[in-house]
Parts: sequence; structure tokens; C-alpha cells
Amino acid sequence: MMEFVKGENRFFKEDENGKLIAEVTWVPSGDSLVILDHTFVDESLRGQGIASELVEKVADTMRAEGKKIVATCPFAKAEFERKPDKYNDIKA
Repeated sequence: MMEFVKGENRFFKEDENGKLIAEVTWVPSGDSLVILDHTFVDESLRGQGIASELVEKVADTMRAEGKKIVATCPFAKAEFERKPDKYNDIKA
């Protein structure tokens, strides 16, 4: 599993040169909702499940904060639909 840095409303990973190679972002909406709006994984890392890890990281964080997620990012939306057992409790 990849280690991500937590930023302001995002988790991300940079390579050794400081280039962004993976990122997920969300926008707070009121006290109990966030909108997961963007997932990015560099082409060099595609196919390794990193985008799934990013979505899972946001879900775990929001569960801990007692918030629900509205996924507007196409990847996150598909991930929620593909894995209902994993995400139905967190889906707004």
C-alpha cells in the first residue's frame, strides 16, 4: 500500500523530484458532507490500484469524522458502485 500525504482537503503523493504522481481531492459541504471531486494517478502508476487506495483513504477519513461522501469524480463514483459492501455506509 502506498503512503500518502494529507493536505488541505486532499491526499497526495509526489515523486522524489516533487512531481505530483497521485492525488484525491474533496470539497467540504456543510458539517456532515464532502464532495469527492477529483482522483488523479500518473500514467506511470496506472493499473496498480492506487486510485482505489486514494478513494478508500478518503472513505476511512470521513467515516472517522462522521461525514458522508457525494462522489462526483467519475472514478470514485464507479468505485462506490462496484464495491457497495465497502462504501454504502459512507455514501450520501
